[in-house]
Amino acid sequence: MSFHRAGDAWRSPALFMPAALRGWLTDPHSLTSRIRARCRHFAVQPLRTGRAALAADEACLLGSGRAQALSREVLLHADGVPVVFAHSVVNMRDVRGVWHMFAGVGTRPLGALLFADARIARSPLAARRLDARHPLYRRVLAEGIAVSGPLWARRSLFVRRGRPLLVTEVFLPAISELAP
Repeated sequence: MSFHRAGDAWRSPALFMPAALRGWLTDPHSLTSRIRARCRHFAVQPLRTGRAALAADEACLLGSGRAQALSREVLLHADGVPVVFAHSVVNMRDVRGVWHMFAGVGTRPLGALLFADARIARSPLAARRLDARHPLYRRVLAEGIAVSGPLWARRSLFVRRGRPLLVTEVFLPAISELAP
């Protein structure tokens, strides 16, 4: 399964991204751990979990056509301030199977589960700039997050027993307040 598609605006992180965000966009380790190391109090605020139609690029990566998926959206907070909007999707058929733990994550960070299981493989990171035309940018605005320009995001596939789960992390303006 190829992670990068022709015409897809998601690219391997490289020199095109802002220097201030390079560490955040390229670190292949747990984002949760990285944020926790830079704040006194870390928290996950669940926003919504439920059935959702996949975006075309998500469906392509999950190999599911336009099938329904289970989507989970959360805000990651550092010292009470939202710093990341996370959007994860998995095929509905995998929620009862290999990704059964996904449905009941609640306020726990998903990364804690993903990085604790050695059987889960992660694809290389891909990054892109988001503007008001992108649905994830609009979801950030709908949460009342003040945004005055583009946002940067990264995503990767986590694969367990051949079944993918896609995690996208959108970096909010307050991420710049944390040490790089």
